[in-house]
This record gives sequence, C-alpha cells and structure tokens, in this order.
Amino acid sequence: MLENKAHPSKRDDSEHALRDIPKTLLVGYGNPDREDDGVAWHILQGVADFFGLSIPESLDEDLIKVDKKLHFLFDLQLIPEMTYDMAQYSRICFVDAHTGALKNDLNIQILERKFQNSPLTHHMTPQTILSILEQTFNHSPEAILVSVRGFQFGFENYLSPRTKKLATEAIEKISQWIIS
Repeated sequence: MLENKAHPSKRDDSEHALRDIPKTLLVGYGNPDREDDGVAWHILQGVADFFGLSIPESLDEDLIKVDKKLHFLFDLQLIPEMTYDMAQYSRICFVDAHTGALKNDLNIQILERKFQNSPLTHHMTPQTILSILEQTFNHSPEAILVSVRGFQFGFENYLSPRTKKLATEAIEKISQWIIS
C-alpha cells in the first residue's frame, strides 16, 4: 500500500504541534482502583493519545518521557520528592478528581505558590508543591490544576459515565493548553 504524503500521520502532526512548546509536565494523581478517583490516569493516557504518543499501561514508571518536551508523571498522591523532577519544566499541569466541593464539574485554575498546611498527614496540594519548587530550586513554572468531578469511588478501575464524559472534555482542554 502506498503512503499518502499529502496527509501526515497523527504522530507527524503531534511532532509538529509539540515542537515549539515549552518543556511541559502533566502530573496526575489519585487511585485508579477507586473508580473516578483514578480519572487523572485516564486523562494522561487520553492526552498522550491525542498527540499520537503512548504511555505504558502499567503504573510502574515514575516519570514517563515519551516526547522531548511533553512528559507525564502519575502517583497516588503528591509528595515533596516529585519536586526534584519538576524543577526542569517550564509548565506543569496537575490533574486530579474532586468530590463536588468545587462549583464546576470540570474546574481549571491557574495556580499560585502557597504553602498550605493540611490536617491530613498524607495530603499535599499542588500549591504546596509549587512553593517547595520555588523555595528549594528557585524555580517558578507556569502551573494549572485541572480538577474533574468524580461521582463513584468504589473498588473498580473504570470511570463512571458522567466522569468519563468530563474526562474527554478535560483531555481536549489540556491538549489545547499544551500547544497554546
């Protein structure tokens, strides 16, 4: 079969789209075995697919570098040790689920650097991560938080229909942010 050079492949398009972006990191966190709490993992996979990239199906790797300028990181929660890797990025997009405490089901906000105490011993906010980056590495990347409403948090590894629909919208918005 002859290759049609008039229509580049999705990978060719993504290489072109990603060529001029600043070095960007997508950080997803949550528990993919608790239904909608794992929405970030689904979104990271969707963004990779949007750009014709593939990330491993397993969560064994910490920092996933599948493109020169667009990298992915996923964990159950944010931890201070992540800042070491984050110090090399111009832009960071944090992705997580929320339980309805936010007004919008799909909430996107520009983040400020602010150390925040938490009553939970294993809870760190993106704002605190940014504060650590600034204080420890003298680095202040542009950063956003994309929070997607979760509706079901049972012991399954799939998304509820409503969260899945919001995840699709989040993939589109994050992908546009990446190339903007």
